[in-house]
Amino acid sequence: MASVELRDVSIRFPVYGARPRGLGGAFAAVGGAIRRGGDGILLVEALRGLSLSLTRGDRLGLVGHNGAGKSTLLRVIAGIYPPSSGTRRVHGRVLSLFDPMLGMALECTGRENVVLRGIYMGLTPRQARARIDEVADFCELGPYMDLPLGTWSTGMQLRLAFALATALDPDILLLDEQFGMGDAAFQEKAEGRLRDFVARAGIVVQASHSEPLIRASCSKVLLLDHGRAAMIGPPDAVFARYRAAAREAAVAR
Repeated sequence: MASVELRDVSIRFPVYGARPRGLGGAFAAVGGAIRRGGDGILLVEALRGLSLSLTRGDRLGLVGHNGAGKSTLLRVIAGIYPPSSGTRRVHGRVLSLFDPMLGMALECTGRENVVLRGIYMGLTPRQARARIDEVADFCELGPYMDLPLGTWSTGMQLRLAFALATALDPDILLLDEQFGMGDAAFQEKAEGRLRDFVARAGIVVQASHSEPLIRASCSKVLLLDHGRAAMIGPPDAVFARYRAAAREAAVAR
């Protein structure tokens, strides 16, 4: 069964050669805490002592100021960033939609990219090839599927990337902001496919600055503040807290 368990997770990024003034657990209006480690190396604490437990059916939205730790948390769940301290336990197939073009090659044809991206996402070559016709039909790109991606427009490339990303059934789906869907003529068709795709996932974690988007897709929300979990709960309560914090920060400035 799909599950995510984080216990007291911290992420610290060392910054070599930097000498900013006035350190000592310093905070800016955005970003994590800036500290100096015992060896004198500057550290940016992107996450600090964060704990989180998710099981099948959970739909979690991540909100917070720029640099609050939303994208870092997604990458910890994905296994891209190992915790500097604390523990991470994730069970199930994870699909991360951070970069729509990741794993695609401009010199290869659309059909070849279906196989390349499929393998990148964990399919066998046979499983990837079996998805070529379905992806091609959905994209509606006709003979362009046999031409290199470098000859396509950006909108055409995003059509293919979107179709490929939503062709799988992940146990855990991670979304950073709104995933690109291609040109306006393709939007309505793509939105329906995205809704079905998200509904099929066991667990969904989505980071966004869009309150309507989070409210529409998430049953609970985690508010991050300088790398810490400030509050987790239903959207109404968390967004009220978020807006109040934003007003306080504006007055303080």
